[in-house]
Amino acid sequence: MNGAQSLIRTLVDSDVTACFANPGTSEMHFVKALDDVAEMRGVLALFEGVATGAADGYGRMADHPAATLLHLGSGLANGSANLHNARRAATPMVNIVGDHATHHKRFDAPLDSDIEAAAGTTAGWLRTAARPEDVAGDAAEAVAAALGPPGRIATLILPADVSWSEAPGAAAPVAPAVRATVDEARIADVATVLRSGEPTAILVGGSVTRERGLVAASRVTQATGAKLLGETFPARLERGAGRPDLERLAYLAEFIEMQLSGVRHLVLVDARSPVSFFAYPGRPGDLVPEGCEVHTLATGSEDATGALEALADLIGAPVDGVARTAANRPEIPTGDLDAGKVAAVVGALLPEGAIVVDEAQTAGIYAPGATVGAPHHDWLTLCGGAIGMGIPLATGAAVACPHRRVLTLEADGSAMYTIQGLWTQAREGLDVTTVVYNNGSYAILNMEMGRVGAEAPGPTATSLLDISRPDLSFVSLAEGLGVPAVRVEDAGALHTELATSFHEPGPKLIEAMVPSGF
Repeated sequence: MNGAQSLIRTLVDSDVTACFANPGTSEMHFVKALDDVAEMRGVLALFEGVATGAADGYGRMADHPAATLLHLGSGLANGSANLHNARRAATPMVNIVGDHATHHKRFDAPLDSDIEAAAGTTAGWLRTAARPEDVAGDAAEAVAAALGPPGRIATLILPADVSWSEAPGAAAPVAPAVRATVDEARIADVATVLRSGEPTAILVGGSVTRERGLVAASRVTQATGAKLLGETFPARLERGAGRPDLERLAYLAEFIEMQLSGVRHLVLVDARSPVSFFAYPGRPGDLVPEGCEVHTLATGSEDATGALEALADLIGAPVDGVARTAANRPEIPTGDLDAGKVAAVVGALLPEGAIVVDEAQTAGIYAPGATVGAPHHDWLTLCGGAIGMGIPLATGAAVACPHRRVLTLEADGSAMYTIQGLWTQAREGLDVTTVVYNNGSYAILNMEMGRVGAEAPGPTATSLLDISRPDLSFVSLAEGLGVPAVRVEDAGALHTELATSFHEPGPKLIEAMVPSGF
């Protein structure tokens, strides 16, 4: 058994059974070892950003890491934007990054780089496998580190000679750390705040946006009159009819200020204190209202849901005192498409158990409201703000949950960052429907141009925010990557095509032509 075989065997024994890969020469022994460990599914991506984004989607839905296989420091760099998103989502992930053989490093070959320095920007755990006899143990520790709360990226650098040399065998799985129990005194302090009668908001995120956490949060807010809010971009939000609805903080700072207006106590539950996404002239970056006191019930490394349940019991909140969303579907619209009609069609058709990947940007503003009363589904968002997440995230989610339909709501500009992910969906036969909102512009940047106080844009500035000339044809792009595709311009056609895609196996892309703006 060589080092690569012992590494993969250890990953599989630790229940890591999917590897999203874009390999090169230094990783060939790892690639060959995949033939020897049949339990590991190798999934090829045509770009490293697809591999890392897919591992993010897999980890969010499986609650367990997938592996990536990346080629040297340059491959890691190509995947770094979606690693950033995964880090912000607290996704468990194990990166295997190939490196030159240890005895070759001294030659400073053209592809040599400081991989540890590059990995350090996103890795919560980082190690270089120095010897073949250690690589299996390194792999087991990497998985445990990835699973440690709240979830992190573990990166193991694999020199080529460590991969090809003889190794003693696989290592036993390492037990990960568990979430810490929140101290009773802290729970009691928050209970006192809630009993004060002063305006209070509870802001939840991370692990609390699953049904159990939302039920506990709803018990607390229904019993006390506190306002329940969620982070702007949850990693995985369980929603739909019968579950508590969660009002998410808006993207725009002005709207967050309205949502928090008058609040005198803000309780954080596995959530960050709200800040503006960017600095704007003359506006505050910290969005906590003046005079509002911030309290932390639980952090991401703690049992936040358990703390909420204990808080609900302490204040005497009824077990059945939960505000649950009523079943409701929008009426099917007619006429030319716009963003609101796309959302209504999605809300009318969204199937039970769907996984929605939302990277629709400005055009997707109506989608959450149109789907809140749909059957149970999961909603995945752009936690780190680095666009190009949607198609890869959907790819990984579909691998993790092969019996659930994945729907990607995708902005046209964002889709072009990682369009190669469609090829992986076709190759793997994944049940993913991608709806691309084609409005021919980076609409969110047109909006931001005015908000940052820039002068009215001239022809050069305007051209940099316009992705027409030539117009993009997502039908042609998708078909060239092996995915059936159709363009729709009216609500009836979208309804027909979306309904068909939900009942047919494999991927499909629907190019929805919508006007720019809201």
